[in-house]
Amino acid sequence: MSGVVDFKNRDRFIQLGIAISTIRKMRGFSQEKLAELAHVSRSHISAIEAPGIAHPFSLEVFFNIADALDIDPADLINASVFPDKVLGNKKD
Repeated sequence: MSGVVDFKNRDRFIQLGIAISTIRKMRGFSQEKLAELAHVSRSHISAIEAPGIAHPFSLEVFFNIADALDIDPADLINASVFPDKVLGNKKD
C-alpha cells in the first residue's frame, strides 16, 4: 500500500488513529500488546496512532486491530467519524 494519502481522506485516517489510540488505552493495552494481538509491529501501531499524521493501512490490519480491541469494525469507524461541519470542512 502506498504511503500517500489523498488529501480528502487525510482527516479520516487521523481520526481513525485517534479512535484506535483512545480505545486501546480504555482497554488497558500498551501499543506492544495491541500490536501482538493484531499481528503487526509496534511501530506500525505507533504510526497509525501518531497525532496529526495520516498513515494509511490495509483493511486486513484494520480488521485485525478491531478484533484485538474487541470492537465491531463499523463501531470503530463510527467512533472515528466527525461530521465535516465539526472539522470545519464545507461540503457542496
